[in-house]
Amino acid sequence: MRRTLLAAAALLGAGLGLGLGAGEAEAQQNRTVRWSAAGDANTLDPHSQNIGTVAMILQQMYDTLITRNADLSLRPGLATEWRTVEPTRWRFTLRQGVRFHEGESFTADDVVFSINRALAPTSNFGIFVDTVERAEKVDDHTVDIVLKIADPILPNKLASVYMVSRSWHEKHNAVRPQNTRAREEMYTVRNANGTGAFRLVSREGDVRTVMRRNEDWYGWREPDNTNANIQELVFRPIASDATRIAGLLSGEVDFVLDPPLQDLARLRNAPNIRVVEGPEIRTIFIAMDTYRDELLYSDVRGRNPMKDLRVRQALYHAIDIQAINRTTMRGFSVPTGTFFPPQVNGYTAAEDVRLPFDPARARALLAEAGYPQGFGITLDCPNNRYINDEQICQAIAAMWARVGVRTSVRAQPLAPFFAQIQRDDVSVYLLGWGVPALDALYSFQSLVATRNGAQGDGIWNYGRYSNPRMDALIQRMKTETGESRTAAIHEALRIYREDVPHIPLHHQMIPWAMRSNVHVPHAANNQPFFRFARVD
Repeated sequence: MRRTLLAAAALLGAGLGLGLGAGEAEAQQNRTVRWSAAGDANTLDPHSQNIGTVAMILQQMYDTLITRNADLSLRPGLATEWRTVEPTRWRFTLRQGVRFHEGESFTADDVVFSINRALAPTSNFGIFVDTVERAEKVDDHTVDIVLKIADPILPNKLASVYMVSRSWHEKHNAVRPQNTRAREEMYTVRNANGTGAFRLVSREGDVRTVMRRNEDWYGWREPDNTNANIQELVFRPIASDATRIAGLLSGEVDFVLDPPLQDLARLRNAPNIRVVEGPEIRTIFIAMDTYRDELLYSDVRGRNPMKDLRVRQALYHAIDIQAINRTTMRGFSVPTGTFFPPQVNGYTAAEDVRLPFDPARARALLAEAGYPQGFGITLDCPNNRYINDEQICQAIAAMWARVGVRTSVRAQPLAPFFAQIQRDDVSVYLLGWGVPALDALYSFQSLVATRNGAQGDGIWNYGRYSNPRMDALIQRMKTETGESRTAAIHEALRIYREDVPHIPLHHQMIPWAMRSNVHVPHAANNQPFFRFARVD
C-alpha cells in the first residue's frame, strides 16, 4: 500500500493526477473546496433516485420545505412555518423573495408541482409522500398538503423532498422524474436548477461536478450561519483509494468523504490533515430473494432455498460478525441484530440480538432443509458504495463456503449494481440502508412491507419478503402515536428477528478526512453540509 500511495503522490506531483485546477494556495484564497469520494451520483434528477451518492450532490443545490441542521434536527427551509389545520391537512407558509438559480420566483405553484412530481410512478421518493393525497395552493406563499391518513412524521419525511421549478421542468420536458430502470436520458440527468446554497456550473458524470456559491441563498443570512464562507465546490469521484488519499496529502484534494480504514492512523499523524468520525444512521445487511420458485444465479434447479427459514438461519449462523468487525472493518462498525441504528425513533436494544455464530448449527439446518451437500449461489455487492463493501462480501463468501454454500461474489460499481437490483435481477445481495426520516417506519415500509404498487410500500423490498402481520403493523405505524405506535414497532422488530428476511450485519461508523483549514461539520447521514462549512 505504501508503494501504491507513493506512486500516486508522484503522479500528482508531476501534474498528471487529478486535474482539479487550482493549487492549494489558490484554492484557499478563493475559498474553494475540492472534495472526493469513490463513487459519483448516477443522476441529478431531484426525484429519480433516493440514494446517498445522489443526495450528497443534490442537497448542495436544492432546498426542501423543512431542512436539517448538521446534527439532523429540523429547521425551517423554504417553509418558514408549518402547522396542522386538521388531522389530514398541513399548512405551510413559504419563504418570500426566494428565486431559483436561473431566476424564476419560488411560489406555491412550484411546491404543488414538486409534490406531484415526487408522487409520479417513476419517482423513487414515493416513500416520503406516501400518505399525501394532494397539495393545494392557498395563495402564492401558502400551501396545504392534504393527506389520505394522518401522518405524525410528515415533517421528517418532507425534509427529503426537493422543491423544483415548475416552469423550468416544463420547459425541458421533465414533468415526471427520469426512469432509471429504462435507462432514460433527459435534461435533468445532467442539469439542475434549485434554490439551494450552491448553483451548478458544470457536470461531467464520473469525472467532475463544479458548483458555485449562490449569493442570494437565504441561509447565508441566518444568525447561526454567518461563518460559512465556501465560494466554490469541485467534486471529483476517484475510484482509487490510493489516488484519493495521495491527493489529500498533497493538497490537491481538500476533503475525502470515504478515507480507507487502513489509512486512518497515518492520516491522523499527517501534518495539515484532520480526521473526524462518528456513527452513521446506516445499517449494512444481506437481503435474499424469498419470492421466486427458482433462485436466480444458483445451481439449485426448480427450488429456491431462500424461501426456507432454515436456510436463511443457516446463512446467518455461518457469519462470524466479530471477525468482520475486527479484520474487515478494523473496528469501524457496530454489529447488530436489527436493521436500523439506535439514533432512529423506535429502536430497542431488546430486539437487537443476533443469531450466534455457530457453523455446526448452520450445517445441521442446511441438512434439515434438504441440502446436506450445500449448494451454489451468487452474492451481488457494490465495490464503491459502502465502507469495504466488496471485502465484506468476500469475507462472507468464505464463511458460507465453510458450511457448504459455495458463493461466487459479483462486485461492481454502484451505478450498475443499483440498476441490477432495481430490475429484480438478483438473488442474494448486500445493501446498506440509511434512515433520513430518523423513524423506524421508513425502514419497515421501504424494506419489508409487501410490494403492492402503493407509493412507498416495499419500494426497496427486492427480496419480496411478505408477511400479512408485518404489513398490518406497518399500517399502524403510519397513523398511530405514543405507546401504541411504539408497541407496533417493537412487535414488528420481533417478527423481523424471527422471520430473517435479511441477515443484519452492522451499523457503519464513518470517518471523514480533510485539510486542517477546512471545517465541515460531521453528519450522521454521511452527507457533507457544505452550506455550514468554512475554509480558514
